[in-house]
Amino acid sequence: MKEILMSSEHFGFGLSIFIYLLAIQIKLRLKWDFLNPLLVSTIIIVGILLATEIPYAKYKQGAGLLSYFLTPATVCLAIPLYKQWSLLKNNFKAVFLGIFAGTLSSIGSILLLGLLFHLPNEHISTLLPKSITTAIGMGISEETGGYVTLTVAAIVLTGILGSILADLVFRIFPIHHPIAKGLALGTSAHAIGTAKALELGEVEGAMSSLAIVVAGILTVILVPIVNNVAFG
Repeated sequence: MKEILMSSEHFGFGLSIFIYLLAIQIKLRLKWDFLNPLLVSTIIIVGILLATEIPYAKYKQGAGLLSYFLTPATVCLAIPLYKQWSLLKNNFKAVFLGIFAGTLSSIGSILLLGLLFHLPNEHISTLLPKSITTAIGMGISEETGGYVTLTVAAIVLTGILGSILADLVFRIFPIHHPIAKGLALGTSAHAIGTAKALELGEVEGAMSSLAIVVAGILTVILVPIVNNVAFG
């Protein structure tokens, strides 16, 4: 069986799609918030590769095809935003200030906690862009002297935790407005949070899509400034 699987160039691609769809069905059936499909599918795939001793390089050879779909998938996020354009215009100030506050609190909390626990400057720089998309976060981390691979891990973990804890946070505070929910998810949990926002509704998805872009731009501007002021 192992030889048959490894003989296929698209083994990683097929496995990723199948396991992710399976993870979605598990989430729908059990309805447990912590069963995020991305988290569940990652654990299952890692387990399969370890159990079958299939090299990661062989899996990545086929799974790498998924990266070609990232750009059109990201562009598609503009569709719900376009449909809610009038809503955005009517609430422009509140939307922008909400994203700005979320971005500033994310950067500020990492900086304060890092200084409080006496983390090395490189570690703080690694974590500062944790709440934006991977592509932007990698560039910021490299520019400010952080560890890029750890930044990627922090970004993915932030997105997964944000998606899992969203409903609980909304109930505790309580947050009911769809615009507020969408902005919170997009600003704090980037693309993975946006997937959760789209599950909640079209307005949430549109606002979360916008928050990804604006938060990314603000982070690109603010992180180097904060890094220079804090560490010289």
